[in-house]
Amino acid sequence: MKKIFYWSPHISNVATIKNVINSAISIKKFSKEQINVSILDVAGEWEKYKENFQENNIDYFKVSKLNLAKFIPISGFFKSRLLYLIIFFLKISHLKKILDREKPDYLIIHLITIIPLLLLYFFKFDTKFILRISGFPKLTIFRKFLWRAISKKIFLITCPSVQTQKNMIAHHIFPEEKIKILYDPILNVKQIKNNIKNKLDENLLNKKYFLNIGRLTLQKNQILLINAFSKVLKNNNDLSLYIAGEGERKNKLQNLIKQKKLEKNVFLLGHVENIFPLIKNSLAVISTSLWEDPGAVMVEAAFCGKIVISSNCPNGPEEFLENDKGGYLFKNNDINDLENKINSFLNDSQQIKLKKKVILKKNSKKYSLFCHYQKLNQILK
Repeated sequence: MKKIFYWSPHISNVATIKNVINSAISIKKFSKEQINVSILDVAGEWEKYKENFQENNIDYFKVSKLNLAKFIPISGFFKSRLLYLIIFFLKISHLKKILDREKPDYLIIHLITIIPLLLLYFFKFDTKFILRISGFPKLTIFRKFLWRAISKKIFLITCPSVQTQKNMIAHHIFPEEKIKILYDPILNVKQIKNNIKNKLDENLLNKKYFLNIGRLTLQKNQILLINAFSKVLKNNNDLSLYIAGEGERKNKLQNLIKQKKLEKNVFLLGHVENIFPLIKNSLAVISTSLWEDPGAVMVEAAFCGKIVISSNCPNGPEEFLENDKGGYLFKNNDINDLENKINSFLNDSQQIKLKKKVILKKNSKKYSLFCHYQKLNQILK
């Protein structure tokens, strides 16, 4: 029986969690072969998903008995780096033992990649290592060195967008033939259709609102959004902005809202378990990220028939939105251009918006679990 293991230790609630689970589910659901799919639990971070794994016949494989889950999620640079070090020194030998004993056919590597990549550099395995490039990786001197050192030994590198693939090829670190596009498995269609039926709180429903979804971090750049929205409100004071997510910049955003006296128009909703009713009833979804690939939010919004207003940040929104054909694309981190695009959305005809929605809906389907499985199955052969 073929074995596929996923390595994705995480210390915060990131989109990669959902992508790893959906990727594993897609294999079990659509493969005609008997495949053992296992997610490696490094520090207890996957424990709360055990029921989901059991329902989908996915194995939950503990790397060791150490459980750091009570400390997760962790925010802050120094705390997160400390946990990285703990995981590194305590788990690297455990992972080697598992690979030697279990001999999986493939190890798909998502997060805290240094541990499996160092093992690949120093040791020989029967397992084929696949590195998943997500986001906008910083090519530090050490990372470049390590990637070049394992470039001949690694089996594949997968990228979530064409632009990320082009960037990786341009750096000449890995052989071009090893760098493949693999869109994230964002859309669990059955689950979305069930979740979107839920009713929205009346206090939220009775407003005309734009929606931003994401961690309250530097990357998501909600400060730019609030500043731009305050300018839009001068001529549209009946509009609201909902920001769904948690993160280390919550206090900064709250202070900015108070400073600009936007308490009646801008609302921090915190973590929202079922985001789909909010998406369904929004005017549009706005992404102000400084980097994205393209991100689950805009894919899910597009699938739900919503317009997306996004920065043209690297490395996915421009491709997904087909510039302005499928949405409204503004210059990255440019407050004036964002204000202009929001106003364009408000002033454009329904016919123009409908054309954009059709393009977005079509593009979103590349991110379904089935399409992900088809592509993954193709590149593993």
